[in-house]
Amino acid sequence: MNSVINGPVYADVPKPTFHPGPAGTHITIRGLTKYFAGWPLYENFDLDIPKGKIVSIFGPNGCGKSTLINMISGLVPIDRGEILFDGKSLKDTKIGYVFQNYREALFPWMRTIDNIAYPLKLEGKSKTEVDRRMEELVASFDVKFDLNRYPYELSGGQQQTASIMRALAPKPEVLFLDEPFSALDFEITLFIREKLQEVFMQTGTTMMLVSHDLEEAVYLADLVLLLTKRPTSIAEILRYDDPRPRTVATLSEANFVATKKRSLEVFQREVRR
Repeated sequence: MNSVINGPVYADVPKPTFHPGPAGTHITIRGLTKYFAGWPLYENFDLDIPKGKIVSIFGPNGCGKSTLINMISGLVPIDRGEILFDGKSLKDTKIGYVFQNYREALFPWMRTIDNIAYPLKLEGKSKTEVDRRMEELVASFDVKFDLNRYPYELSGGQQQTASIMRALAPKPEVLFLDEPFSALDFEITLFIREKLQEVFMQTGTTMMLVSHDLEEAVYLADLVLLLTKRPTSIAEILRYDDPRPRTVATLSEANFVATKKRSLEVFQREVRR
């Protein structure tokens, strides 16, 4: 006889009516529930992500920031709830994902150029289409290193650049980024951060970014999603609408300083609870 110790117990209630988000919503999350070892991480969590915006996710350690984007992107199964992309299911939605650990993200037996092209080949694109898209990506990221080398022959920044290029290769509707700069030095972080801004301005791709760096989270965001400690809920959502491209000068602008200050206040409030 099989049994589950400390498993989640759900009441036998009818499935609630799905309520769509407001106009302009890209990702609609309703009733998201996830348990670990019998304890709730998310419970009946609702969220609307607007289309064509960068949403930064920030919160206390262990609140499930990475788990949230992993559930939305289908990498981690949910226990209950519904997630729709423009009214579509995940299987009908093209997504890209940039992992924190770039060393494990790229296939070591493939040349870097083949890693980047891999999603296009999975889609059955012709050689002409693949070559054209690769040329676009190389130009967008101003690539100076040799893409014919293997990932382990590249620096960390070059590997993460290749990872981002691969995630963007199939022109995803949504791009997820899980702490993409955490293992990089400051110089390459600045470079990739600016390239992401350029890609966003060119394509308007909806992006969800997890970051442990508050300045980075605010700098890149249109919306800052601040989370509570577990069981996790929304502490506050802050709008940040300084024009792009944002530069070093942005860091001293009044709106940036005020948004960062408010984010820190909410974060400290939640940590102390």
